[in-house]
Amino acid sequence: MSHSSDLIADDIEGYLKAHEHKGLLRFITCGSVDDGKSTLIGRLLFESKLLFEDQLAAIEADSKKYGTQGGDMDFALLVDGLAAEREQGITIDVAYRFFSTEKRKFIVADTPGHEQYTRNMVTGASTADAAILMVDARYGILTQTRRHSFLMSVMGMRHVVVAINKMDLVDYSKARFDEIKEEYIAFAKQLGLENITFIPMSALKGDNVIEQSAKMPWYHGTTLMGYLETVELDAEHLQRSPFRMPVQWVNRPNLDFRGFSGMVASGVIRPGDEIRVQPSGKSSTVASIYTIDGDLDEAVAGQSVTLLLEDEIDISRGDVISGVDHPAHTADQFEATLVWMHESPLLAGRPYLMKLGTQTVSATVTDIKYQINVNTLEHMASKQLDLNGIGICTLSLNRAVAFDAYKDNQDTGGFILIDRMTHNTVGAGMLHFALRRSQNIHMQHVDIDKEARALAKGQKPAVLWFTGLSGAGKSTIANLVEKKLFANGQHTYLLDGDNVRHGLNRDLGFTDADRVENVRRVAETTKLLVDAGLIVMSAFISPFRSERQMARDLLDEGEFIEIYVDAPLGVVEARDPKGLYKKARRGELKNFTGIDSVYETPEAPDVHLKTSEMSAEEAADTVIDALRQRGLIS
Repeated sequence: MSHSSDLIADDIEGYLKAHEHKGLLRFITCGSVDDGKSTLIGRLLFESKLLFEDQLAAIEADSKKYGTQGGDMDFALLVDGLAAEREQGITIDVAYRFFSTEKRKFIVADTPGHEQYTRNMVTGASTADAAILMVDARYGILTQTRRHSFLMSVMGMRHVVVAINKMDLVDYSKARFDEIKEEYIAFAKQLGLENITFIPMSALKGDNVIEQSAKMPWYHGTTLMGYLETVELDAEHLQRSPFRMPVQWVNRPNLDFRGFSGMVASGVIRPGDEIRVQPSGKSSTVASIYTIDGDLDEAVAGQSVTLLLEDEIDISRGDVISGVDHPAHTADQFEATLVWMHESPLLAGRPYLMKLGTQTVSATVTDIKYQINVNTLEHMASKQLDLNGIGICTLSLNRAVAFDAYKDNQDTGGFILIDRMTHNTVGAGMLHFALRRSQNIHMQHVDIDKEARALAKGQKPAVLWFTGLSGAGKSTIANLVEKKLFANGQHTYLLDGDNVRHGLNRDLGFTDADRVENVRRVAETTKLLVDAGLIVMSAFISPFRSERQMARDLLDEGEFIEIYVDAPLGVVEARDPKGLYKKARRGELKNFTGIDSVYETPEAPDVHLKTSEMSAEEAADTVIDALRQRGLIS
């Protein structure tokens, strides 16, 4: 069963070639803390004889220092690499390990059991073909067992082993095994988990791990290793699915060669097959399949190839090439499950970058339908998702993309969200389906456009976005600027934060989520006013850089002018024209910007007004001069 082979000594090239063509199974271990996940992986590594002598020596020394087996070899320490893990005896990070047998290669991810490391478990499961859920035979199904089972169902895990571990500590009782099995089957039905295999075992003693245990003659099923060596690989399953190849690169080394490169995500493709390109819907026929080693008669899931087509059609990175009979879907609004993976919460209305396959688009979570309590599976109303939170959300994209439901194809249905300012990955999600409105609502063509309206007014439209703390002078300066522009013959409109909250945004409060939605609505309004050909003054605190960037991105280059009305906190508190700072200091006004809610100062504003050093009139003249310099007014 071990990885040793006579070919290593007799024919190393033959051995390497045989090893190269073995199937690769990726699987995770999960479950409650101290259920034996790390011990199991350590046992698999030890039995596969992939440990060097220095590793064995190190683990023997560590077993004496950190081990829990009274000086005997503690297999868990082969996996728990972080010092914090060894000292606490738990797994914190996701630890990946490689091993192999004569039949197959394996990559195993040991995932942490604590609730605060939910994102780590999701990370490990995202590329796995199968999952081993460890259950301590003494304690049975625990809260963390249920949590990880739920996460496996969310991630669409197709193959699950429930390894009822530590059977040596319950005298290898068949009754105890059957009791846990029945309880778990009842729970799994609620989640829709299928293809579950139950194995009684002892990772520490080796029972039913590699070889059948003589201590459990009542069990006639497979060993764990037997299961791992025979379970269907995702690649095998994907080859039976409809053809999908996200385009990663348009390969054009010269005028006579134009191919489309990428990894086949699912299905099989052959020369002569008809294809359809999504989201454009254009069709063609595969002329040849090119690789660096020569042309192929067919390409299957998992292979990286370049397709040459019979027709010259427009295809770009991010497009998805599909089989013509079962093409990918296209939409720009979806329902999805979202796992939040960042310390800063997800706020509905905030824009993020969404990476789906090779496509990157702008995405906004328009609504959090509900958050799921991973312990009880309860659906809870929520305006935001915190770190490790899981919610059912609706997404809106800035353009249509090609996709499949995650349950049908993880490569074209799984996505990540990226913070637009920091470029950190902040969330991971699984698409369910396109919203019906995304299929039924289309942009209506109009004959009079922004350019025509602006020409009729004799001006260039723009948004002057005044941002700063309350009391900094935004509204006063914006009002003066509008008066000067109006006197100069410009067509203008002023949107003021307080005024808008009397009508358009009267339903919003002052939580971070409400502030995000407040600015989103205002930004969409300014876009409409610019489309009407107007010069718009927008005076809002708009405390978050992300929303100010979102407002800028809605407009064409040069149409958004960010004006930072800068006054120190001490100055605006002294002014306090509305008495708001005094209320906030007394605790009567919650979530007040600058006191108990953050204001993110602009990093590179187009105009910087220090109102503690200039009058409102001087500030307004500075803005007018900036508009002249940009050619927005004469």
